[in-house]
Amino acid sequence: MRSASRTSRRRLVAALGAAVLAAPLLAACSSESGTTINVYYSPEQNFDKVVAKCNEKANGRYTIVYNKLPREADGQREQMVRRLAANDSEMDILGLDVVWVAEFAEAGWILEWTGQNKAEAERDVFPGPLKTATWNGKLYSATKNTNVQLLWYDDRLVSTPPTTFDEMISQAQRLHGENKPYQILMTAAKYEGYVVQYNTIVNSAGGHILSDDGKSVVMDAGAVKGLEVLKKLATSDVTNPALGNSKEQTVQNGFEAPNSQAAFLLNWPYAYSSIQKANPDRAKHFKWTRYPGVNPGQPGKATVGGFNLAVSAYSRHPQESFEATLCLRAADSQKYQAITESLPPTISTIYDDPSPVDPAKPADAKDNPTMDQAYPMKDAILESLENAQARPLTPAYQNASTVIANILSPPSAIDPQATANRLRSELTDALNSKGVLP
Repeated sequence: MRSASRTSRRRLVAALGAAVLAAPLLAACSSESGTTINVYYSPEQNFDKVVAKCNEKANGRYTIVYNKLPREADGQREQMVRRLAANDSEMDILGLDVVWVAEFAEAGWILEWTGQNKAEAERDVFPGPLKTATWNGKLYSATKNTNVQLLWYDDRLVSTPPTTFDEMISQAQRLHGENKPYQILMTAAKYEGYVVQYNTIVNSAGGHILSDDGKSVVMDAGAVKGLEVLKKLATSDVTNPALGNSKEQTVQNGFEAPNSQAAFLLNWPYAYSSIQKANPDRAKHFKWTRYPGVNPGQPGKATVGGFNLAVSAYSRHPQESFEATLCLRAADSQKYQAITESLPPTISTIYDDPSPVDPAKPADAKDNPTMDQAYPMKDAILESLENAQARPLTPAYQNASTVIANILSPPSAIDPQATANRLRSELTDALNSKGVLP
């Protein structure tokens, strides 16, 4: 996600400071032409190096300035919404969580991508991530990175990874009975990360929460089945007692702890780079597979996370902003952050690129890795992306997400049919609300 995955990430490679994108930031705050392109984006470990490389390529025609938004998603959105509502012309490029594009486009705050810019932004992008960049059949942003959750497990405890939630719960119960680490760690606090889990389970059950156009509430049999899965998971004595307060970093820390009681973890790909440093011994047994399904023989359908880049409708330099955006999300930029920060690329060809992060230097798994070396889970991500699903596209997503998170908390209190009825009623109210949430 980040949607829900935008937590602090740790380096997979500690010595990449001399990599091709690691040129120092330009000291000047303006370009030779005096044009500054302000990009407002969430904190990322190496995005400043990507900005520096794009400034080199601009060769003085403009200078990109990286303005860091708050770390939490709600804070990011609030700051941008308030400034855009005031027609702030100092904002040029906006880093949007994939669920915000429809809202910002409907409000008239971001520009449509057309012509050659559109063709370049769409080239070789996976269908799922590309869908998140659109609204009403038009492209309003360029995909920067995507994300899909995987099922992570300890292969000393799990010889054959489960393919469904029922299998995973049964394996956890068996491990518990054998007095071995057994817990299933999953985000279920009252926030967007929990909504992602529910949406993925509903998709995997073949259900729908909202209609495809985001204009009406469906809550079909698959959506009810998703509630049944959450209820069973929360009441089968296989989760951590803090399930209802768990976020991404909470569950990651729980799996990495020296005396962890966890056998399974549902989390984003950054989990791999994180555990390498946090718990090297357990990292040797840290394996992965696709997100579990609901029905036997039907693989899980992961929810697409990630970030897109949009050009503000109030930018005084839209032409330069489109050009700068294309550089910031170009293949070499995405590959660099994939290798150094475990941010999955949206461009399909990157996954098969055999060259190291710095093509001018010999490949080295520690100091100059390739995608294969730094991203051993890439095949599972690629398989997941083939049938990954976007969250419901609607300008009212923020409202809908808040309703879902509130009604489904805590997961142990879910009454599948009654909860579905309540969701149907309150989501209808959320979709009919006017204006943009402040």
